[in-house]
Amino acid sequence: MPYLRLWLPALLVLAAWTGSAAQPAKPARVAFLGMDSRMQAPFVAAFVDRLRALGYQEGRQVVFEFRWAERHFELLPALAAELVANRPDVIVTAAPPAVRAVQRATTSIPTVVLIHDPVGSGFVETLARPGRNITGVAFQDSELSAKRLDLLRQMIPRIGKVGVIWNREGGGVGAVQALEHAARTLGVELRAFEIVHPSDLPEAMRQAKLWGAQGIVQPASPVFTQNRVSLLEAAARHQLPMMCEMRNLVVEGCLATYSASFPAQYARMADYVDRVLRGARADSLPVEQPREFEFVINARTARELGLEINPAIRLRATEVLQ
Repeated sequence: MPYLRLWLPALLVLAAWTGSAAQPAKPARVAFLGMDSRMQAPFVAAFVDRLRALGYQEGRQVVFEFRWAERHFELLPALAAELVANRPDVIVTAAPPAVRAVQRATTSIPTVVLIHDPVGSGFVETLARPGRNITGVAFQDSELSAKRLDLLRQMIPRIGKVGVIWNREGGGVGAVQALEHAARTLGVELRAFEIVHPSDLPEAMRQAKLWGAQGIVQPASPVFTQNRVSLLEAAARHQLPMMCEMRNLVVEGCLATYSASFPAQYARMADYVDRVLRGARADSLPVEQPREFEFVINARTARELGLEINPAIRLRATEVLQ
């Protein structure tokens, strides 16, 4: 088949279980629909570790079934349908395309998700009462994007023009609106460059540079995380400091990020899975907001861009990558 089935054995080798939870008649079946095994591996590890801490040993209390699209969005509907056909007790996934695929495949199997603006995306009715078979953790990327702009301005005090590279899948219009409001408050000129197709990335970055952008803010979108090599290469080619949506992109060369902690959010999804397996209904489990945030700076990228990061900003960072 044209996709990769990964069981991630290294992530699922669990220590001997010494918890006091009652032994179920058979293991619970947890299905996971993923977008990118390489990028999500540390997040899945946090998810599995948390389930282990809650008393679930793989093969005894729980069995996992993974399907990975490996950045091929078009495979998601078939993968979701395959998981649903195997009748898992709960499905876990993240990112709008994957959540949408699961939503279309089942309206009954409890589904735990991590996503931006689930109400606006039509996945739940309200955060307090989802009203459907979907619940989980929501990060409001519009607010995070505004914070990214503020931090970029502090890192580059003389910055006057900032470009926004955005896509409608993810933070989208809401993030652009929040950035426009923040730019007016901060006295920064802002211009948005929409990416309709991944192939638009190099030209959008070129246009931003021609316009005079001195930095870039990138709101959350699976289009960017799945095409991060092209995104980062374009920013580096035009010497544009960029604030990205997550730590992974900073590790790979983005200047910095301000984001919710993805390992912490995946661990929180494990708490939701536990509650569902114990009998809670997804439609009555409130969707939660992130509790932990991280401000990460890539010092090597800063040096390559000729930027000297203010010591006070460095001290505020949760992590500085050398």
